[in-house]
Amino acid sequence: MNGSLFDLSGNVALVTGTSRGLGQYFARALARAGADIAMTSRNKDSLSGFAGEIRELGRQAFCTELDVRDHASIQQAVAAVEAHFGKIDILVNNAGCNIRKPALDVTWEDWNTILDTNLRGSFFVAQAVARGMIQRGYGRMINIGSVTSVAGFAGLAPYGASRGGIRQLTMSLADDWGVHGVTVNCLAPGWFKTAQNQVLYENAAWVEYICDRIPLKRPGRPDDLDGAVVFLASESSRYVTGQTLLVDGGVSTGATKATV
Repeated sequence: MNGSLFDLSGNVALVTGTSRGLGQYFARALARAGADIAMTSRNKDSLSGFAGEIRELGRQAFCTELDVRDHASIQQAVAAVEAHFGKIDILVNNAGCNIRKPALDVTWEDWNTILDTNLRGSFFVAQAVARGMIQRGYGRMINIGSVTSVAGFAGLAPYGASRGGIRQLTMSLADDWGVHGVTVNCLAPGWFKTAQNQVLYENAAWVEYICDRIPLKRPGRPDDLDGAVVFLASESSRYVTGQTLLVDGGVSTGATKATV
């Protein structure tokens, strides 16, 4: 295997939602592969510690504020990154949120918060970044979906709708922008422990239940995503676009404990 196919040296990656959680793991994996990192949060000050970590890896780090529910904020953040680095080669559209409730308890405001953040925000970040990518004739876009992009789970109706929309959006944008040298793919994690869902993992019965449904019999570890995000960001995936790559331990197969 040609190692240069996974070498991101000289590339600039914009990773949204990097104040915590999987966004930091995505950024760290890309930096280790050679990319310089532009990172975003609604609170720029929350990024300083992680930016130092990226610089310790020998990469450049640039921090900017971004609220994906604010169109002007999106335009300003993308412009700031392009002004600093001169380009964006890779976008990891990671910023998102969730509100867990039974479907009957979901409010109008809950729905709008989740869909405006996860789906509308992802589209308009992609649109803003795509303008420069199309002009240069090159880009790697990675929209972060979820196993809920392809499977249903109780208590996650608006979240699942938003992530299913990400999968469909990915295919449409891939068809739109492929002619310009821009690939668009969806990276869909399964059950990973993050700050957003930590409360679930405090319930031993739930952990046992979900592990029983995962063929590999454990939740994901954040570094299980490293290879996938580098693959989709690099030349190794140059003929892959419009796809959803599930990194879920096999839970999307619908596996359950055998009864025989």
